[in-house]
Amino acid sequence: MKKTILIFLPLLMTISCKDKKQETKNKTAPPQEQVQLSKDSTDLKQNPVEEPMEAISILLPREYRDFGKENEVNGLAKDWLDLYQKDGKFYLGKADYTVTKGFSECSGDSTKIIHSKNNSLLLIGHSQLTLGEIKTVKIAKNKIWPTEKLKFRFGNEEYTLRAEGKVLSSEKVHTDEGEELYQNVKDYKLYLSANNAPETLFLQEESFNDTFVELLFIGDIDKDGKPDFIFGANRDYEEERVILYLSSQAKKGKLIKKAAEIAIQFDC
Repeated sequence: MKKTILIFLPLLMTISCKDKKQETKNKTAPPQEQVQLSKDSTDLKQNPVEEPMEAISILLPREYRDFGKENEVNGLAKDWLDLYQKDGKFYLGKADYTVTKGFSECSGDSTKIIHSKNNSLLLIGHSQLTLGEIKTVKIAKNKIWPTEKLKFRFGNEEYTLRAEGKVLSSEKVHTDEGEELYQNVKDYKLYLSANNAPETLFLQEESFNDTFVELLFIGDIDKDGKPDFIFGANRDYEEERVILYLSSQAKKGKLIKKAAEIAIQFDC
């Protein structure tokens, strides 16, 4: 290797300043080569012109336990937004809330409680969303059991939610809305497709403990003309878990992506 360097050293010294500048330019890989990175590279590195998406946080207007000095309510700020319902319509507006301190006799933990002045579905920490009325879809049914489908239209597109899973048992249960079917399900999977295009698998749970997935909301939260979703996905009867899916964060070829999740435990 030493011999090679010595042989070409005189030649390199004869290159003019103009040639050196041109050589420096030529060393910059063209865009198509810059994106051919390793499989471990992030999506941002693979597409340098794509700006990172703002992280989204969500909270529910309810009680949260302290864990040491940490509490999820501490992340709540005045610039948060509120997805709320009024007169049968949904709106995205500035969060209007108060926070009080409490104590859980069940767990022996200090708590913080969010009191919203609206009929809030979600409090959202994301400054880039647009305020105003949200275009929504009236939900025909809130539970999609294995082998069932739920079809709806949004704009000029027809969408289908389709469920898979193994039903271990079925029974009739009484709720505030009356008698309804409850099934004990394992290996649950939920897919979304539009106009018979390839499906997107976006939610799956191995098992449930006296709970099931519940569809809470369909509407255009991010104002991109495509539906977004909010699901309740409690895995246990002593958990409240809500997941927000946004179409604007979906990767190429997909319809939606999980944007945020909140899971609150209230076991003793």
